[in-house]
Amino acid sequence: MTTPIFKRILLKLSGEALAANQGFGVDTARIYEIAAEVADVRSLGVQIAIVVGGGNFFRGVAEQAREMDRVSADHMGMLATVINALALQDALEKQNVFTRVQSAIEMNQVAEPFIRRRAIRHLEKGRVVIFAGGTGNPYFSTDTAASLRAMEIKADAILKATKVDGVYDADPLQVKDAHKFDQITYMDVLKRGLKVMDSTAISLCKDNGLPIVVFNLNQRGNIRRVVTGEKVGSLVCA
Repeated sequence: MTTPIFKRILLKLSGEALAANQGFGVDTARIYEIAAEVADVRSLGVQIAIVVGGGNFFRGVAEQAREMDRVSADHMGMLATVINALALQDALEKQNVFTRVQSAIEMNQVAEPFIRRRAIRHLEKGRVVIFAGGTGNPYFSTDTAASLRAMEIKADAILKATKVDGVYDADPLQVKDAHKFDQITYMDVLKRGLKVMDSTAISLCKDNGLPIVVFNLNQRGNIRRVVTGEKVGSLVCA
């Protein structure tokens, strides 16, 4: 099956995904692999927006930020997402995919400001749009930014790329017999405190009926499999 079931998606990438095994910074080989997968999905006619985290450089709630003012630390994290967005844009354009970076923090020499109608127009023209800078506000994660932007552009679903193959009742990397959910409701995620996305992001999706597909990014071709309707990962819905 190669017919996409989604017309427009928002792909949520963690900063760690771009660092791969390096643990810090950007792994060039890995970022080109991700860009190739995005280019492949775009060739199906799917409109793609991306929100990328900044954890491979700096995270406002990380241990190294413990002594810092939370607002300053979060602003540093937002700038880290801009670095990642520019790296991803470069990799995508080397795959001949027209890409625009829109930042929630104005930096006109580097990226466009986030303007909702402009972002939708880019998508309609077949461009990939990368949203950087989170929501532009401290105390909100890039998961929340992904939920917010997905609703603003009227995406059909959020594709949450992780290092595990779905939603589990415990960390499968630490608990051998952790149970995987093929499908789970927003309320169950919130009640169980599952670390799918933070509670603000899940609540936003719940209130607006936006499905979330959680899948393993490390298995090549999974983005395409999700978009074409294969049973990959876990579905979070009503």
